[in-house]
Amino acid sequence: MVRAAQPKLLRPRALVPGDLVVIASLSGPLDVGYAPALDHAVAVLEGMGFRVRLAPLLEAGRRHWWSAARPEEIAEEFNGLLRDPEVRAIIAHDGGTTVLGYLDLIDVQAITADPKPILGYSDISLLHLVLHARTGLVGFHADVATPGLGGHWQAVTAARRAELETLYSTLLTGPEAIGPLPATPAWECWRAGRTEGRLIGGLLNRIVLAQATSYALPLERFDGAVLFWEEMGSHAAHVWSYLQVLRHSGVLDRISGMVVGVPREIGGLAAPEAPLTLPEIVLDVLGDRDIPVLGNVEFGHAGPNLPMPVGIRVALDAQQRTLSLLEPAVAP
Repeated sequence: MVRAAQPKLLRPRALVPGDLVVIASLSGPLDVGYAPALDHAVAVLEGMGFRVRLAPLLEAGRRHWWSAARPEEIAEEFNGLLRDPEVRAIIAHDGGTTVLGYLDLIDVQAITADPKPILGYSDISLLHLVLHARTGLVGFHADVATPGLGGHWQAVTAARRAELETLYSTLLTGPEAIGPLPATPAWECWRAGRTEGRLIGGLLNRIVLAQATSYALPLERFDGAVLFWEEMGSHAAHVWSYLQVLRHSGVLDRISGMVVGVPREIGGLAAPEAPLTLPEIVLDVLGDRDIPVLGNVEFGHAGPNLPMPVGIRVALDAQQRTLSLLEPAVAP
């Protein structure tokens, strides 16, 4: 059987001041109580110099089951944004549980014709992984709009918020590599070592789900990759099980390093009856695979996200607790 050629890395076009960024409901609905946070998110994006528009499905109180609308409706709106030349970036309002319902409805030709930054995490991890597999698109595992820019960003110090705004703006508009991401004392070396490779990852359970679809990343795409993941609202046993799936599938035998985000609401960790830690779970599954592991990095559900551009080459030094972006995420 002839294997299909892997798509080359597809960088979105760099944004410039005045470009239009659209906030869209790519998964979950906008609860009425979140409306003020959405206003804050709009203000953050405008403060970066962009014009901002809300997509029509982003309407407070509108929902279909657990989603903003039926998957077909979300796909139709998403495809319209992908085809609209005025729209230069799309940021998910929130995560949710809907993307699996429209993976097969996405206009991938519109993406290859006019690649745009797509920002978000959680359920949006599926978009990043599947679109990277199908088109080579660099996806931005970064904060969503409402609970992220409009929520977590508002709870940090003014200095930290300014640092994040500069980081995001530079990543979306700059033709140069970012270099080291801003580290904090919370970062932990779980296994020492240094490596370079392409960032691949997202929400752990979504990585596993993506690999179960016909749009999965071929195993070769994990060769030498730095796998990044985070998990939220799960249990320690589930995290262990998801990592075991990646072991059985051969992913863990191919990666050259791992970066783990700040866990949130993971049951069974440090419980009185079983004082288990996340590093113990990770190292147990990795076994004798001698790869660097950097833990407790600020991306995921626990707070403001450091952006993790899927497909971009990085340098990881777990002992020195550094993670550096070696390439620009956007193209001129």
